[in-house]
Amino acid sequence: MRERHASQGARRAREFEAFVAGAAGRLLHAATLLTAEARDDNPRARRLLALSLAHTYACWDQLRGEDPYDRARQYLATRFARGAWHYGGFGRARRQPVGTLGVLTPQERLIVVLRLYEGVAEEQAAALLGLPAERVRTICDRATATLLHPPDRAARPVAKAEAATS
Repeated sequence: MRERHASQGARRAREFEAFVAGAAGRLLHAATLLTAEARDDNPRARRLLALSLAHTYACWDQLRGEDPYDRARQYLATRFARGAWHYGGFGRARRQPVGTLGVLTPQERLIVVLRLYEGVAEEQAAALLGLPAERVRTICDRATATLLHPPDRAARPVAKAEAATS
């Protein structure tokens, strides 16, 4: 009996190690995009990845044919959303974000990463986030427009200063 449990545990560990070897890099990249941290300085993204992988390992035996990558990505996204909500809401970030996605709010980053980087269908993203599909579409469109035409941060203060002197 013990030998059977030991062999099942070893098989489970091998399967999970193979999953991590294949998926951890992409999940870390997604987490880094979500947190808008630098690639080489991403402690929040690494924590999100570790929590997501730990959750996936804990649920490994209950997956029953479900894609473990989908489960890990789902946990990563919901954990990020909860953290963004808890630490200042979706409108603000704890640290000044860097990189291209840094101009987006956490909610916009989450939707852009799910829809455009991960290729999650609009309806699936909406269900995952508890939002109507139309709202996800609107947020994704607005975020994409912001990425294509980023706000000119240097011009805003000048424009405000000119308006004040007029």
